[in-house]
Amino acid sequence: MNKITNNKKVFGTISGILAAVFYGTNPLGALKLYEQGMTTSSVLFCRFGMAWIIIAIILLIRKESIKVSWRDFGVLTALGLLFIASSMTLYSSFKYIAAGVASTLLFTYPIMTAVIMAVLFKEKVTLKTVAAIVLSLVGVLLLYWSDSGGTLNLTGVILVLISALTYAIYIIVVNRCPLQMSSFKINFYVIGYCALGMAVFAWVTGNPLQLPQNTTSWFYAGWLAVVPATLSLVLMVYASKYVGATSTAILGALEPLTAVLIGIFVFHESFGLNLAIGIALILSAVIITAYSPKSTTKAPVDKS
Repeated sequence: MNKITNNKKVFGTISGILAAVFYGTNPLGALKLYEQGMTTSSVLFCRFGMAWIIIAIILLIRKESIKVSWRDFGVLTALGLLFIASSMTLYSSFKYIAAGVASTLLFTYPIMTAVIMAVLFKEKVTLKTVAAIVLSLVGVLLLYWSDSGGTLNLTGVILVLISALTYAIYIIVVNRCPLQMSSFKINFYVIGYCALGMAVFAWVTGNPLQLPQNTTSWFYAGWLAVVPATLSLVLMVYASKYVGATSTAILGALEPLTAVLIGIFVFHESFGLNLAIGIALILSAVIITAYSPKSTTKAPVDKS
């Protein structure tokens, strides 16, 4: 029995590591498609549209009904709108600041979640939470001020912080309005809303959606749909099941690290002392928060 339990923990740990690494490859697909001339809404439409088809097929294989109550439909609609805002602002930020920096700033969402829960829902603020907030703020400041003495593009910073905030609210809605359905079913609706939202946004702004025009573009669009979306989602389910939400949240620290390495080695983004220390402080803050017994920053199973 112990051997089976240990094997499940090993499998869960490996799943958590791969889920975090896979999700951290978002900048790889996004930036490559930007180089091909695709707009943010088009990139996200392709990503969500293809991921939605994959998840729909999974639901068919599982013979899982997509029927929901009106109450759940309202919650799913709210989640879809929040995820649209989070995704759009994150992907837009890649055009203003380095992808690795953006992904690290995004990882302040567990801290934001803890703060919102304390302010709005009167959850007790522990010493760990205060320490995490201080470390996170110092880390953000170090990321903002470059080693050369300049600063990051303010627009990019604001966009990614909005992305983190809307994702934090997304998590809180999931926690406060529990949905009695599988992660696949939740994402069927949330991702469907996202694909539809990108189409509406493109229509309203007068920028027609662009489909990939060559094999390379289709590859990276497929990458975004399969690797950081679907595979990350499925592996996150196993990680949460076998090693728990806290350990999964800690393993999630590999997400920004993966994005930083992709930025450095693929897109030749700069890496200085301030960036290194800032990333270390933010990740430390997240780990401290995740270890807190009362923490509400559990990694949700639907990170696609």
